[in-house]
Amino acid sequence: MAYEISIDHRTAKIELLNRVGTRALIAVDNQKYDLDIVEVENGVYSIIYNGHSYNVELIEGESSKKYLVNTFAKSFNVEIVDAESKYIKNRNQGQEPEGVNHIQSPMPGKIVKIPVTVGEVVETGQTLIVVEAMKMQSEFKSTGDKIVLEILVKEGDTVEAHQLMIKLENIDKEVAK
Repeated sequence: MAYEISIDHRTAKIELLNRVGTRALIAVDNQKYDLDIVEVENGVYSIIYNGHSYNVELIEGESSKKYLVNTFAKSFNVEIVDAESKYIKNRNQGQEPEGVNHIQSPMPGKIVKIPVTVGEVVETGQTLIVVEAMKMQSEFKSTGDKIVLEILVKEGDTVEAHQLMIKLENIDKEVAK
């Protein structure tokens, strides 16, 4: 069985070629990987590849097709791309999805750092806030050139899942010129 997976801004074809017990042979964009995968607790997996161990946590997002994937060093937004999501994406092409101007915590955690201020103009990819959850830090970055309208939390605060942390506004590029 094959899937398309969107990882941040990259799309990859993932195919399960064989699975026996905890062993899985998968192909990512036709590159084969022999993995040993064990679910150590609900949503947390231990993966062994080439003698190296990796821990991966999957947190379901606002739908069963969207996940926040945490590793020891990084966090990724992942979406399973199927016929329905391709249709919706093509239909909404050129429009930002609703809620993209708000930064919400995907899970309970603690605010570690807020390197931006209200009124600041931020660029695509700029870190807006760092949240620590389950001993892992996740950076939330701007999806475009925007203005920080409101910061609803402060460093040291504890946040709940889906809590609104920062409000942003798109910059009208024509006006900015």
